[in-house]
Amino acid sequence: MVNPASASPPQPTRRIVPLWLERCFALLVLINYLLVLFDLSYIPLRDFWLQGRVQITFKIGPWQKEVPNPPLRLLPISVAPAYDWVKGIEPYNSTKAYLSLVDQLTVEMDQRALEGNSAGPQTDIENILAQLRQQSRQMIAENPFQVANKTGTLERIKNKMRLHVFGSRDASATQAFERFWSQPYLLENGSRRELRFFDEQIRPLIASNYFRAIGENGQPIDNFALLDFPFFVIFLTDFLVRTRLISQRYRGVSWWDAMLWRWYDAFLLLPVFRWLRILPLLVRLDQAKLINLTQIRGQAVQGFVAIIAEEMTEVIIIRLISQMQQLIQQGQLKQWLWRQGTRAYIDLNNRNEIIEISRILVTMMVEKILPSLTTEIDNFVVYNLQQACRHIPAYQALQDWPGIREMQTQLLRQLVNNLYQQMILALQGLLKEDPQAEQLLAEIGDQFNHSLNQELQAAHNLEKIEQFLVEFLEEFKLNYIQKLSETDIERILEETRTLKQAR
Repeated sequence: MVNPASASPPQPTRRIVPLWLERCFALLVLINYLLVLFDLSYIPLRDFWLQGRVQITFKIGPWQKEVPNPPLRLLPISVAPAYDWVKGIEPYNSTKAYLSLVDQLTVEMDQRALEGNSAGPQTDIENILAQLRQQSRQMIAENPFQVANKTGTLERIKNKMRLHVFGSRDASATQAFERFWSQPYLLENGSRRELRFFDEQIRPLIASNYFRAIGENGQPIDNFALLDFPFFVIFLTDFLVRTRLISQRYRGVSWWDAMLWRWYDAFLLLPVFRWLRILPLLVRLDQAKLINLTQIRGQAVQGFVAIIAEEMTEVIIIRLISQMQQLIQQGQLKQWLWRQGTRAYIDLNNRNEIIEISRILVTMMVEKILPSLTTEIDNFVVYNLQQACRHIPAYQALQDWPGIREMQTQLLRQLVNNLYQQMILALQGLLKEDPQAEQLLAEIGDQFNHSLNQELQAAHNLEKIEQFLVEFLEEFKLNYIQKLSETDIERILEETRTLKQAR
């Protein structure tokens, strides 16, 4: 049966799903993954999703500078009001009431400006300012930002107010709010300008505070499963239909095997660790030919194979050598030699295969190879004979006689040629089938094996050989196995990459 869990599916000549539908599913998985990323980033980046702007801050040691002022707006609208319900987020009551008081103050001051500064009593404005001073003290003392893990935001609010009112971070934040929400300070510095500062610098920070309810499971409320459920239904249907079609197309692949075949799609169905959906997303985009992961996949697989192959090669070879050592120490070599000398040889076809193979090889040498080398061998032998004869004094003396040198060369060549031909004829004679000669040769082989076994077992020769073999194998493991695992694997992988590029 096919083991789909351990191998990638073969590329069929005809797709299980049409390419256009494959691309639709791939884009749907991409949309779902973008939604997952948005959900995972919503709480840490809620200030950005709420206000759509980024405050760029440069900080070097105690020096800090925020640019630009006001912060850079990147989103035209606020996303948070439409998504807060997914995370169970509600405005924090005290900070919401604080901003409502500021809005009332703005309305009262605008109304007072329309009616004239001397018209009517100042009681309403003074009451609102008193409430703002009192709630400012309460906000600093109780820290309502702690519930949303935004204590740092409160520190930024206090620092901004200190710098704006007193021009120093070392001043008291409570006194800064007390002075800011006083009528003399607002009249002296211009109420419109001061309220504009509050709306641009302080209000966004206070408005970012929130309250998140806790569910019955003890965890903060999270309704993302409601948004993810329609995708889950589509992905589950696609998974079941696709694996069913695979099991029907490939013989020997059950429905369960096909599910293991598409194991990476299971991440689309898990309600936890949703960020792992990047795996089926990349696979589906590659299958839909929207991206090409061939090179990346090849490099990743080869690196993974190199690590595993190196470890496996070392383990397998060491295991094999250790087993050989164990067998030798247990006397298996002696038992094998004894069985070879005592047990009868089982002949399946009444033919000695070793002799037949030898006859074929010798026939090729005698009838084909040696005759084709006659000229080259003659030249080689004649040359060496001449070189050897030069050391003979009589031969050197004859070299001075006219015609002797050519005659000597002809005689040597003729002699060598005759000897070579006689040798070939002798070898050809040996190739003729001769049952008696074969019997004699077999008796020689049997007697050789018998004598070898006796000598190995005599005078503790076999024990010494076994000891030397065990020691040699131990030295081989120490000296060569690590080098083999490090160098040969890299060489094999390099050859594999070269072959792939050539294809």
